[in-house]
Amino acid sequence: METELVGRQEEQAELALARDSGRAELIAIYGRRRIGKTFLVRHFYAPQLCFELTGQRDATLTQQLAAFAASLNARTRYRHSPPPDWPAAFAELVRYLDEQLRAGARKAVFIDELPWLAGRRSGFLPAFEHFWNSWASRQKNLIVVICGSAASWMIAKILHQKGGLHNRVTRSIALQPFRLSETDAFLRSRGVRLERQQILELTMATGGIPYYLDYVRKGRSAAQNIDAMFFVPNAPLHDEFDKLFAALFEHHERHIKVIRALARKASGLQRQELVAAAKLPSGGNLTTILDELEASGFVQRIVPFGRTARDTLYRLADEFTLFHLRWRSGKRELTAGAGQWQRFRSSPAWQAWAGYAFENLCIKHVLQIKQALGIAGVETEAASWRYRPAAADERGAQIDLLIDRRDGIINVCEMKYSDTEFIVDKQYAQELRNKLNVFRRVTATRKSLFLTMVTTHGVAANSHSSELVQNIIHAEALFAV
Repeated sequence: METELVGRQEEQAELALARDSGRAELIAIYGRRRIGKTFLVRHFYAPQLCFELTGQRDATLTQQLAAFAASLNARTRYRHSPPPDWPAAFAELVRYLDEQLRAGARKAVFIDELPWLAGRRSGFLPAFEHFWNSWASRQKNLIVVICGSAASWMIAKILHQKGGLHNRVTRSIALQPFRLSETDAFLRSRGVRLERQQILELTMATGGIPYYLDYVRKGRSAAQNIDAMFFVPNAPLHDEFDKLFAALFEHHERHIKVIRALARKASGLQRQELVAAAKLPSGGNLTTILDELEASGFVQRIVPFGRTARDTLYRLADEFTLFHLRWRSGKRELTAGAGQWQRFRSSPAWQAWAGYAFENLCIKHVLQIKQALGIAGVETEAASWRYRPAAADERGAQIDLLIDRRDGIINVCEMKYSDTEFIVDKQYAQELRNKLNVFRRVTATRKSLFLTMVTTHGVAANSHSSELVQNIIHAEALFAV
């Protein structure tokens, strides 16, 4: 049975516009490994696809050109020998496509993992530029899709290039992990029917990456599935972390140092704090590393409320990475993993991890939080905030998410993961009062502050919650489309 294309509605709409535009299209799609770029293109453009080439990691020029010839041979009745170089390869491709386009139907060419094809001294990129500029761009029935998992490379070498491909890309798509609504739909399409908190837990472990979610099996709980994916002997994802970073970044050891440092600080780190924590030199190289991690979706930049870009915080945004570093990295190989995740689940460390991962999901679903608050149409700005007092007798405060609204309100969001209704006890109520008071005093805001609780199962009614909490949002709201 053919696998269904689930979600990706905005991306499909953009691909449909390209399909129906009646002009030559050069589409660049980028996103991290395993996120579904190849599946999206193959599935959506299946009726139009007439040629496909996939770059091979660490392959020689001779091997890449042999793969080109094999791809062309698979599509034609002629036998093509491997061309001597990329200009000759694209000349052969032009001859083949010219024959295909004579019928007048829309055709698509798909070049996957382009960064692996365009290695140093390969000559691929100049040849591709010539192919597009001299011929392909004038074919009104041709769509060329180029993909790459190295997002920073795609942005620098294709989208922001100053040479032959400058402003040539007609559409670009940065493919992101599934939103919660897409994860739910994806699992249901495979017969997996779980309650929303179970789906939250799976997403907190997999980061909403389709390839990882494809290992989820029906008839198993979230805990059983996580065990099977990560903890049993020969689990399919037990070494995915190492493969992931090695495939995306050169000298990936430096990227992992940054990731590890950020994983230890849920609220994020400023640049100089990150330099110290990761034990890396401060300079252009760190800027490149951070840019690459952000482009690939691992790191999120947040400008704190009332501050400038100079005070930017860097925060680990990828749930899968956080999960691996907390539960798999440095751990001995398990010989009997069944039930391991359920045993972890009863530990304080599990609660700390779940709180961080749930906050990540909430920050990624601010639009859904706004919808739940009834302010989807109000102009807002999402930010974090923290205050470190100078005096020893003064208290600090930290807010991981606030929604600053144009209508005179600031929603101060508290995000709590719990298996039952969350209870605002006396101690936590005092922390909340302090947080609100410090924020108002330090920022001198005149806006009304609405304490907003985002929780898995709501907030228990008591005198503290009645006094302090203005809005209660259940995690169910995060699944809105």
